Amino acid sequence: MPPPCRLYLVTPPVLAPGFADALAAALDAGDVACLQLRLKDAPPDAVKRATEALMPVCHARDVAFILNDDAKLAVALGCDGAHLGQTDGDHEAARKILGDRTLGITCHDSRHLAMKAGEIGADYVAFGAFFPTSTKDVLHHAQPEILEWWSEMFEIPCVAIGGITAGNCGVLVRAGADFLAVVGAVWNHPAGPAAGVRAMNAAIAEAGRDA
Repeated sequence: MPPPCRLYLVTPPVLAPGFADALAAALDAGDVACLQLRLKDAPPDAVKRATEALMPVCHARDVAFILNDDAKLAVALGCDGAHLGQTDGDHEAARKILGDRTLGITCHDSRHLAMKAGEIGADYVAFGAFFPTSTKDVLHHAQPEILEWWSEMFEIPCVAIGGITAGNCGVLVRAGADFLAVVGAVWNHPAGPAAGVRAMNAAIAEAGRDA
C-alpha cells in the first residue's frame, strides 16, 4: 500500500494579526505534514519575525516548517527546509547549503524539470497548477496524469498544488499525490481554518478509500 496523502499548508500572501493563533487552531484540527511560509517580496526582517512567531507553533505539533524561495535564509533561521521555484537561484547550490534539511522544487507541468530536480537531490517535487487559483498568476497547468507517471516511476514524493479544495482533490489523491498543498481551502474556509483542515483531511481519506 502506498503511504497516505497528507496535507501541506501554505501561508496566505499576507499574515493577518493573530495569525499564529489561527495556525495553532488549524494544526490542532487534524493531520498536517508541514507549513510553508510564503511571503513573496517581504524583506528578510519580516520573514524573520514571521518565522520566530510561527515555527514554534509548528514544532510544538511535530509539523515541519519550510521557507519559500531562500535556502540560505532557511538555514540561518533554523527552518526545516526550503521550497524553491524555478527562478529561485541555483538548486544544486541550495542542496549543498541545506545539508540534511528538506529541499522542495517547483516543477510546474514538466517531467524534465521533475527528473532534473530528482537528480540534484530534491526531497520532493511539486506539480501544478491543477485548478484555477487566485493565490498567484498561473502560467502552467498540470494534469493528474503527471502524478500517476511520477508515482509509478520514482520514489521521491510529489506535491500537488493550485486551486485544490475538499471538493476537487479526490482525483489528485487517486492519481498518486503524496501531499496536497493548499492555501485558500484552509485559510478562507467560511467556518475557519480548523474546519478547513478537517474538510481537507476528510476528503483525502475518502479519496484514499476509493484508490
